[in-house]
Amino acid sequence: MASTGAGLEGIVATSSGICFIDGSKGILSYSGFNIHTLAENASFEEVIYLLWNGKLPDKEALAGLKLALVSERELPPELTAFLKGVPKGSSPMDVLRTAVSMLALYDPSANDSSPEANTQKAIKLMARVSTIVTSFEQLRNGRQVIAGDPSLGYAANFLYTLTGKKPDEVMEKVLDVALTLHADHELNASTFAGRVTAATLSDIYSAVTSAIGALKGPLHGGANEAVIQMLLKTKSPDDAVAKVKTDLQNKVKISGFGHRVYQVLDPRAIHLKKMSEELGKRTGHSDLFEKSARVEETVHELKKLNANVDFYSASAYYSLGIPIDLFTPIFAVSRMSGWTAHILEQYHNNRLIRPRAEYTGPADGVPWVPMSER
Repeated sequence: MASTGAGLEGIVATSSGICFIDGSKGILSYSGFNIHTLAENASFEEVIYLLWNGKLPDKEALAGLKLALVSERELPPELTAFLKGVPKGSSPMDVLRTAVSMLALYDPSANDSSPEANTQKAIKLMARVSTIVTSFEQLRNGRQVIAGDPSLGYAANFLYTLTGKKPDEVMEKVLDVALTLHADHELNASTFAGRVTAATLSDIYSAVTSAIGALKGPLHGGANEAVIQMLLKTKSPDDAVAKVKTDLQNKVKISGFGHRVYQVLDPRAIHLKKMSEELGKRTGHSDLFEKSARVEETVHELKKLNANVDFYSASAYYSLGIPIDLFTPIFAVSRMSGWTAHILEQYHNNRLIRPRAEYTGPADGVPWVPMSER
């Protein structure tokens, strides 16, 4: 059997019309729309529709999606009780993974595999994943859950139900763009995990739960938490540069740099860098941006590595007032749009995903050794 790259690097596993990446040119697009075009013009709700349908919504379709997302926000009472009763100190990603799985128990159509039912479940997941994260944040701090405001968009509602304050236009726009930038990224680990589960014709809740489990890993979704910890622990830009140089000398991986796909700058990092700088000035966190910029310059100079999507999202999220341990759950909130798009696509043209492994063990025919002789 022909050998493959470790981690399936460079292997084409399926065909898809959802997301295109050219790592050598720094191109990312959703259904033909360049990520820069979407970041500058689209609302996150438009991006959700685009990922699910392969085209932009007209005015009526967009209004319908927004209404559906608002109407499906509320969680089953049993799920809210679960969020209230989780052990103190629980990992938000563990809570999110369990809560999303629990949603299936309270959905009468959970095992209805018709396209119509699966589309409706995708809407429920998209609406409720946000509510799970913000409700958990309120409940673990002994506060009441904040009901969403139907007049607010998806991003604004998230910030409002998370912080209790309605965001201004700049704050709303920043999160809206961040959600757009994280919405999909082809066959990343979590999306592939979701498609593998869906390919068995398991239900959409199981597939998304698989995806969340993969996202939890620090090599996938948790890098921006490590980035902000580094920025907060260093006292100045010079101190941050000194720490990074020491880490590099000791062969310690610098979180937020390098990417399996991109050989040039991650196109998403371009927008997040601008947002980090603007938010830093508005919220008094300019030092975080200044440290980030110096670290980016140093790592590129010494290792020729570029910043990826996680690097500047760290300081941007922190400036939005988002708790550090919710950075990865917010990634999941955004990526729910891409996960469900890929899962629906998998169902539409399904074949069981079953790759092979290159065997490296002993040759067949090893003789049996009796217990008395071992």
